[in-house]
Amino acid sequence: MNATTIRASSRIAGEKPDFSGNEVDRVDRAILRQLQRDASISNVALAAKVNLSAPACLRRVERLKQAGFISGIVALLAPKKLNAGMLVMIGVVLDRSTPESFAAFEKAAQKVSGCMECHVVTGEFDYFMLIRTRDSESFNKLHAEQLLYLPGVRQVRSFMVLKEILSTTSFPV
Repeated sequence: MNATTIRASSRIAGEKPDFSGNEVDRVDRAILRQLQRDASISNVALAAKVNLSAPACLRRVERLKQAGFISGIVALLAPKKLNAGMLVMIGVVLDRSTPESFAAFEKAAQKVSGCMECHVVTGEFDYFMLIRTRDSESFNKLHAEQLLYLPGVRQVRSFMVLKEILSTTSFPV
């Protein structure tokens, strides 16, 4: 008896896999890897790549979505083509470490033009932001008009990216 037979026989006929925890099987992982590479792949092509029938593959993808393993499907755009070729990492230090000051900053940071990411961090800074803008001149304008007015900010340090070595949305599954 192989592992597939054991796994299949341990389930009640017609019972769906339990995705309530973080359990995904080999086929689910294969589906997730393929979708990370190209989410525009048709269900029929995806099914062929993971050795499933098209209906079974579609059911699995829908369950993975419902269970929160797939949080969205997007198109990745080319920043340079859209005049957002400059990437700037910003370290932010707040003047106070209170729940109110953090909440006010976080609410305002979500409205900063070109802000792609904002993370609470440990260490020297309270936050790191990742901002895309056209060029250094447009970043200077953004800095003067938006970043300096974020609530509770004591210090902003900007790091302009000279060369992107690795930028990915995929992680090992």
